[in-house]
Amino acid sequence: MGTCEPGQGLTAAAISSHPFVRWASHRRPSAPSGITAVARPADDNPGPTAGGYRVVARRYRPQTFGELIGQEHVARGLAGAITTGRVGHAYLFTGARGVGKTSAARVLAKALQCRGSRDSSAEPCNACESCRDIAAGQDVDVVEIDAASNRGIDEIRQLRQNVAIRPARGSHKIYIIDEVHMLTREAFNALLKTLEEPPAHVKFVLCTTEPEKLPITILSRCQRFDFLNVDTAAIEGRLAEIAAAEGVAIDPQAVRLIAARAAGSMRDSQSLLEQLLAVSAERIGVDDVHAILGTGRDEGIAALVEAILGGNPGRAVEAVAAATAGGADAGGLLEQLLGVLRDAMLASVGCEPRGSGGIDASAIGRELGTETILAMMQIIDHTLGRMRLAGHAEVLAEMAVVRLASLENLESIAAVVRRLEGTGGGSPAGRGGKTARGEQKKKPDHRGSDQPEEVAAVGTSVGRMPEKAGAASQIAPEPLELWRQVGQSVGGIVEGFVAEAASACWREDVLEVTFPAAAEPACSFLRRPEVAASIAAAVESLAGRSRHKLFVQAAAESNGSDPGRPPIPPAGGASRSQAALVREAREHPFVEQATRLFDAAIRRVDAPAEEPAGTTPAADR
Repeated sequence: MGTCEPGQGLTAAAISSHPFVRWASHRRPSAPSGITAVARPADDNPGPTAGGYRVVARRYRPQTFGELIGQEHVARGLAGAITTGRVGHAYLFTGARGVGKTSAARVLAKALQCRGSRDSSAEPCNACESCRDIAAGQDVDVVEIDAASNRGIDEIRQLRQNVAIRPARGSHKIYIIDEVHMLTREAFNALLKTLEEPPAHVKFVLCTTEPEKLPITILSRCQRFDFLNVDTAAIEGRLAEIAAAEGVAIDPQAVRLIAARAAGSMRDSQSLLEQLLAVSAERIGVDDVHAILGTGRDEGIAALVEAILGGNPGRAVEAVAAATAGGADAGGLLEQLLGVLRDAMLASVGCEPRGSGGIDASAIGRELGTETILAMMQIIDHTLGRMRLAGHAEVLAEMAVVRLASLENLESIAAVVRRLEGTGGGSPAGRGGKTARGEQKKKPDHRGSDQPEEVAAVGTSVGRMPEKAGAASQIAPEPLELWRQVGQSVGGIVEGFVAEAASACWREDVLEVTFPAAAEPACSFLRRPEVAASIAAAVESLAGRSRHKLFVQAAAESNGSDPGRPPIPPAGGASRSQAALVREAREHPFVEQATRLFDAAIRRVDAPAEEPAGTTPAADR
């Protein structure tokens, strides 16, 4: 007759060989009868000398529905099904690791098998023989199967044979299949009929962290309960209870650090606490947690954030070096910085930050803005992904903080596109009042204000102005200066394109602006209807006229004496060298802003295609 170690469930093969297994006469270890915030007696809370050490996560496993912390909706559903007699034949428990799926399955099994005296509630008594055996993993009618190691069709066939056997002593035979998504397709197909119409005494509980991998035919045959990540505050309270039960003092800030690192997993938090219990037998402090987790102290994180906000890459690198020299892990340091930026992002969109170790996340959110914070978080996320595969994590962390400290305030790509289309407002506010594109470098204009010898009108008429008497000098004494004021009024990328004008003059009631031949892309952009409308409104505002007509003209090669003929495109466009094209593109303000904004580089420039003779230019269609 086979035996099982305490805490292990029987496999399907063991049940097949011994359908009515009776345990040897050795004394069963007592299971905890409840979880309280005070230390338990030695025989109820076994330590290292009581029959072998049991880890904290097992000793403080939930024993009733009320102890399923953070899963109150699951507890209510299962307890209600028991009290009303509407217990299903198959349940599916889904959720992240360490949130209580298997524990809830065991509590459900105890509630179904409990033979002790209890009130009208669905809670198990935890005192009868069935409850104690299930808690210890020794009940022959409760079979726990690990689908990761029993995933084939042969194991499922064996299970189908075993379900026909009546329970040995209880009223039900309960199968708990953990990590059920690991079963093969053939195994799932073999399980379908049994799962849909099992014998009346059989109950299935399927547990998985990846429900999307289960066939829809399995999902439709189960009652599904989704387990949530445990709230950080609930984890903190539970850890404080366990520490008090173990007789160890723990700093509240240390509890917060452990709970935050667990990321919603109660079992992960208890595993971290157990590491700390082994290191600090009397009191657990913040330094102990940082040493175990490989994270930096709050002072170091604050210094790093201050260097990044101040745009000082050197100080940022020094802060990283100081933190790693103090025992912090480079990856853990970036994760802490990511947490600070997350709080700043929440504050920037009007949500309440969770608190980042004394760092004012709201102030960071106001100073940087949402778009810059998102860009910083993307840089850190990308760096953390590379760290998993690289062997030089500290170098990658230094690269990341240098980029963060050198990053200007950004607009979203959608906002940039809107501004390029002329629908956006003024230039974005940068860090410390600077614009996002920085101080625009304007080339000195050594050209005179005279018109070129040959000028062809290629602009688009925007609006009309009734004929009025009066000289243009009454509107603006300096037309070119007025034109530049128009660009500043519209703002954005329009300002940079407007600044490329060579000269401007008033001809009757029309403001004619001349661009060099190389600025044809700027003219094309300014001819767009929505951009031209914005420019016309600015000219109307600055010139004091109710309506205005605007022509944008580009200087071209000689095209005869007829000013009405279309311009001839600059010669040699296709024959220019790649170096000349790249140089010309690099000097263009639009390209200059794009390369700086997206941290890009020019790889190749294609010469503009020549329009076939006799066709209408695209801008005039």
